Amino acid sequence: MTIYNARDAATAQGSTAQHDYHLSDEQIQFFDENGYLILRNWIPQDLLARLQAAGQNWIETGNRLSADDPLHADYVFAKRPYGKVMFRVNYVHNKGQAASLELLGSPYVLEVAESLCGTNFVPTYESMVFKQEGDGEAIRWHQDAVHPRKQRIFNYDLYLDRSRADGGALHVVPKSQSQRQDLCTIEKQWGWSPPGMIVVEMEPGDVLLHDVMVVHGSEQVEGKELRRTIYYEFRAAEEIVEDGPWDREWIERRLRLIPPALQHYRATNPDKRQFQWQITPEFKPATTNDEAYELKIAHTVHTGGSYCSSLPTPNDATVPTDI
Repeated sequence: MTIYNARDAATAQGSTAQHDYHLSDEQIQFFDENGYLILRNWIPQDLLARLQAAGQNWIETGNRLSADDPLHADYVFAKRPYGKVMFRVNYVHNKGQAASLELLGSPYVLEVAESLCGTNFVPTYESMVFKQEGDGEAIRWHQDAVHPRKQRIFNYDLYLDRSRADGGALHVVPKSQSQRQDLCTIEKQWGWSPPGMIVVEMEPGDVLLHDVMVVHGSEQVEGKELRRTIYYEFRAAEEIVEDGPWDREWIERRLRLIPPALQHYRATNPDKRQFQWQITPEFKPATTNDEAYELKIAHTVHTGGSYCSSLPTPNDATVPTDI
């Protein structure tokens, strides 16, 4: 399994080391060929701690909200024999925790997005998906979104907690991203061990990049520890214009997330290297001073994913469930 260690790229300047977080040609080639790439130790410990605290706050908030609260719909629960358990928080930027915007505005994220989607990258989704302690429901084989593959669409998966093979870690089938796969046949013939499958073990602060069409899932486990993953999906603005499913107005609203994100990162990290946004004039968004309005841009339509036909596909949504 090929990985990349951020500390190897930094110069020997201790905690103030600054370096380029753009992906190398070799990394991009590996991602294109295999549909995934692991970046070890990618997020600094101070930012990671703020994100872990934010994640705990989101979980506590979601469990407190009443069903008639307008924000309740952003917190997703699964039914269990003993009741319901939360496993997902959508639209994390408007949930009162600035760390998610700090992460979005950081070079650790945006230089990766620029590497894979070009200068006109668009942040299209943001969520935290997690397995509560002791609750390890299986996430069956799936592809997040099936598209014409004219340009890359990928998920940036930041692990807030460790993930182990014996704890239901993510399974990935490399090189499966080139077309829609027959997932029912894969399940029936191979179960959790199709040829070439790998198990992705991660540490807090590690990042997994995965193509939205690579086949992935995780086995059912019981009695394991909390595991939280923050997901940011990115697409090129040009890809959305050509293939949808959103229009230019929606693209502009999504791009208006970038200026406040850059400001949050700069405010918390004034002495660190800043991302230089090079968006072209064609897509450069107008900005407003209403940050609360900018921080949630809802989705009314999604690019359809691929699942075994025996599985429900609510709203045919492209939502990462791969924990």
